[in-house]
Amino acid sequence: MNRESTMTLLQEYVKTDVLMKHLLAVEAAMRAYARKYDEDEEGWGIAGLLHDFDWEVVPTPEEHPMYGANILREQGYPEHIVRAVLTHGDHTGIQRESLMEHTVFAVDELSGFIRAVALVRPNKSLDEVTPRSVVRKMKDKAFARDVKREDINRGAEELNLNLDEHIAFVIESLKPVAKELGLNAETI
Repeated sequence: MNRESTMTLLQEYVKTDVLMKHLLAVEAAMRAYARKYDEDEEGWGIAGLLHDFDWEVVPTPEEHPMYGANILREQGYPEHIVRAVLTHGDHTGIQRESLMEHTVFAVDELSGFIRAVALVRPNKSLDEVTPRSVVRKMKDKAFARDVKREDINRGAEELNLNLDEHIAFVIESLKPVAKELGLNAETI
């Protein structure tokens, strides 16, 4: 299990740029939290990369992420990575237990929402995104309406973090990969 082989797997299942950018954003946030918590950065990053890899193949809650979990097991991924994929949403009914599982849940919706906030800023840059601007957009139910605000709030709670602190941390974790995410003025 390494990033290179994981990227090869993603090439087989991920067909859109939007999904790939989401996976890269979640990976970046997971790696940053792994450093913060002195955990396995490579493993946490891989969990972030894989959490939604099957979404374009089976984009229904009934099948996702169970379909992907079976592929990961066949590919020999360790069970703690498979569990992180299975617990990144509540619809599977599998309870989150480990810090990695709580973290992938906490950064999934938030990283996508932060990217959406950045994309409506004048320069489409993370440098223009603050916790305040994210919270303000969270109150606008028409903005990125598919993002579950309650999951963003609960994710911070599960990590025992203040929401603003969690948002600020994820914003900063995305900045090193801003170009890959299409979130800096130079990529426009």
